[in-house]
Amino acid sequence: MANLIDDVKNTLTSLVAGAGDVLSTAQNVAKENVIKAVQGVGGVTTSGLQAVTDVVTGGVQALFSAGASITDGVTGLVRGAVDGAKDVGVSTSEAAGEAASTAIKTASHVGGDVGVVAISAVQGAIEAAGDIGEDTGELAKSAVLGTLKAADEIGSEAGSIVRKALLNAAALPHDIIDALLTGKTE
Repeated sequence: MANLIDDVKNTLTSLVAGAGDVLSTAQNVAKENVIKAVQGVGGVTTSGLQAVTDVVTGGVQALFSAGASITDGVTGLVRGAVDGAKDVGVSTSEAAGEAASTAIKTASHVGGDVGVVAISAVQGAIEAAGDIGEDTGELAKSAVLGTLKAADEIGSEAGSIVRKALLNAAALPHDIIDALLTGKTE
């Protein structure tokens, strides 16, 4: 679905250039495009998780090419993709994991800091949970697992960077992250 990736990339690039609020701009673009893609608006119909993948891919590419805030942009993309997924009946847990994984992979391809992107992706999943009334721990867990899986697929250095970033991020739920990284529940 290169068309969806290109559509998101073009829309977000033009909007973030003049946007003061990158987070809400990215969130709105992601949500709208996930919903449109799954519903087949504009001639592009795709599955829910594929829509999440395409929207986050195009969004991360746009943020990097426009020089926009990656922290706010990725948080907004994940938040919007999960919110859009819920609106079209896709598992929010699966959407959070897919969005986080895609953000890491795309950031790696465009030369972005996978540690910063991991923190932003998990933060986006946590904020999405609050927006849509889902279990914060469950969506955070899915996002953490998504970032770890993607980073490990990229390579051991990326995996190490993501683990350190998640463990050192003050704004993230360390009980969840510690349990996933160490296997300990306390």
